[in-house]
Amino acid sequence: MTRGKLFWIIPALLSLALVACNHQTKEVKNYQGEASRDLGEAYMQEGNYSAALRELLKAEKSLPKDPFVQNDLGLVYMAKNRPDLSVPYFKKAIALNPDYAPARNNLGTAYLALKKWDLAIETFQSLSEDLLYASPHLPLTNLGWAYFNKRDFPISVKYYKAAIHNNPNFVPAYRGLGQTYLAMNRFAEAIESFEKGLEIAPRFAPLYLNLADAYTASQNRPAAIETYKKVIALFPSTEYAETAKQMLGD
Repeated sequence: MTRGKLFWIIPALLSLALVACNHQTKEVKNYQGEASRDLGEAYMQEGNYSAALRELLKAEKSLPKDPFVQNDLGLVYMAKNRPDLSVPYFKKAIALNPDYAPARNNLGTAYLALKKWDLAIETFQSLSEDLLYASPHLPLTNLGWAYFNKRDFPISVKYYKAAIHNNPNFVPAYRGLGQTYLAMNRFAEAIESFEKGLEIAPRFAPLYLNLADAYTASQNRPAAIETYKKVIALFPSTEYAETAKQMLGD
């Protein structure tokens, strides 16, 4: 081999080595990012949100264009009662993947927490019209809550009923519908909604208190007393039992 050919071969080999090294470095970086993301999600499930945040921020450095990491970060800030910090992460997740429906629902939920009712409605309205979204009862229920807070009760009822139509076993929709009827002084319908919710979820303590409130509003004090006593029996040593005792005057 001539010396001239050698001068051409060595740079070529070095270039190939650098490409291989860069490819390997990228793979390692992606692996580390995915490991941090998985660990962060595990911490989220355990309720250790500070540890989850630490791991997810590490994951973001390795996977800056991963919409799942962005959504997870938004959820962690929601869990830490900082919806204001969660909004940019949900928006970035959606920007990275416009079809990422859970992130869109989470963004709307953050707007609800911030009491930005109109922005929440805009977000959930778009999501509820997405025929590919497998859980339309979620944005429909959230639309019901947003309109409830805007005191547009007839529209709130409409969306809660639509949510129940899509998922007849979704208890939060029955609860929201009952609360809306209660605000409208439609006590019999409120009681019916709460009772239907309790048929599905007989261990859902807040619904018993809602039901007792509806009985009280309808001037059926004996039924309210019986319901408060049931709360104390079913959920002793809980905040719900303490509330029931206060309402009974104990």
